[in-house]
Amino acid sequence: MIKKYALIGNPLAQAMSKEFFDEYFAKKNINAQYELLELEEINHFPRIAESGIFSGFNITIPYKEKIIPFLDFLDKTAEKIGAVNAVKTKNGKLIGYNTDAYGFEKAILPLLKSEHRNALILGAGGAAKAVKFTLKKLGINSKFVSRKKSENNLCYEDLNAQILENNTVIINTTPVGAVPNVENCPNIPYQFLTQNHLLFDLICKPQKTLFLQKGEKMGANIENGLKMFYGQAIKSYKIWQT
Repeated sequence: MIKKYALIGNPLAQAMSKEFFDEYFAKKNINAQYELLELEEINHFPRIAESGIFSGFNITIPYKEKIIPFLDFLDKTAEKIGAVNAVKTKNGKLIGYNTDAYGFEKAILPLLKSEHRNALILGAGGAAKAVKFTLKKLGINSKFVSRKKSENNLCYEDLNAQILENNTVIINTTPVGAVPNVENCPNIPYQFLTQNHLLFDLICKPQKTLFLQKGEKMGANIENGLKMFYGQAIKSYKIWQT
């Protein structure tokens, strides 16, 4: 019997999940299929889940937080983070997990240096929550940066030389700069970046976003989201199999 899995999100123009899992299943000789399901509304999810066709799901923008009310249980990590990017169906129940945190930790850990004590997280959605959770685990202080200022968030207009000097890790968790809008980048003062900075972009397509290009030009160390993506994807499949 062929097991089926799917990615839930909107839009899915830059999604690599089907490509990855098709290759992974073929290489491992696994009898499974993977689909992309671009949902206009998360309210359509229960109908898909109740069909019984799928054994598991990945969840991406903009539904990592919105999916939670439709699930029966959350594992401890997903509950602490407040965001889900993997769902397992078991005995008719839907269980939510967060493998983004696992993938991000595996990807960023080899890049961290002693000067990387404070971080700015661009965005404040589900992926940003997983990043913050991981940074706290690694002993790195972090702040969200979003378009609107709040008690716990900076806004882009706040960023200046002093703030960038104090925060040598900058992670883009937004879709700004992803395919097809590759000419865009987050609105930060790139002129204040130095070789002490680490710029990490969760985007995989393109492999070097304008955000990363501008950081590299200033001497910063850069990393895209590919290693994080591979890590969270394999972790998701292991969860579906348990």
